[in-house]
Amino acid sequence: MHKLSAIILTKNSENLIADCIESVSFCDEIIVIDDASSDRTVDLATRLSARVETPDSSSKNFSEKRNFGLKKAKNKWILYIDADERVTRELKESVLKVINDPQSEYHAYKILRKNFYLGSHEWPFIESLERLFMRYSLKGWSGEVHETPLFDGKIGELSGFLLHYTHTDLTSMVNKTLVWSQIEAELRFKAHHPAMTWWRFPRVMLTAFYDSYFRQKGYKAGTAGLIESIYQAFSIFITYARLWEMQQKKNNAK
Repeated sequence: MHKLSAIILTKNSENLIADCIESVSFCDEIIVIDDASSDRTVDLATRLSARVETPDSSSKNFSEKRNFGLKKAKNKWILYIDADERVTRELKESVLKVINDPQSEYHAYKILRKNFYLGSHEWPFIESLERLFMRYSLKGWSGEVHETPLFDGKIGELSGFLLHYTHTDLTSMVNKTLVWSQIEAELRFKAHHPAMTWWRFPRVMLTAFYDSYFRQKGYKAGTAGLIESIYQAFSIFITYARLWEMQQKKNNAK
């Protein structure tokens, strides 16, 4: 039997961590990588027999945190999961099957993820994410905002779903936007993004709305789908408004 380590990223996740850990209780090792939570996340995780590790304060992005977790893991297989995600029974069985299959030709696996917005509203579009890896095939993660795994070998796809309970309410949506829009705006500013003129704002907002409401079929989610799609347009507006502000400050400083 090959052993499996689950790596969970957390920050102020006291309302989520217990269900998350319970869903990966079949793993031989559960490691919580906590980003300086100020609530009861660490205490609850410890009580549930997870090992809590705190990365260096200089670790600011998800890639660095995932790489930190990789260094702490001891087992042959690594399963990455976030605090607001849950492993279903079917996915659990699929994971255990593939990691103990001596005939398998794969060193990494994609997992299908269902997203739920504004409570229990299921999003029509299903993602496919690389989350299960043979430890020595995974070289690490790269990317400051949208992290990408770097690994050797062939990749397969698991049965079952990872359930993602994101944006449970408008408050959490706004708080997340305030944090990540600043990071994304700084990345664009450092990359010398073209000057933000008025016409760029409606273009990026319409693109974000179209992607969410039509390409991902958010219209099938009813009112929640419309709210989420409009919000995606708002969120990208905040990112580019922050970028505009940075560019203005730079111009005024000349």
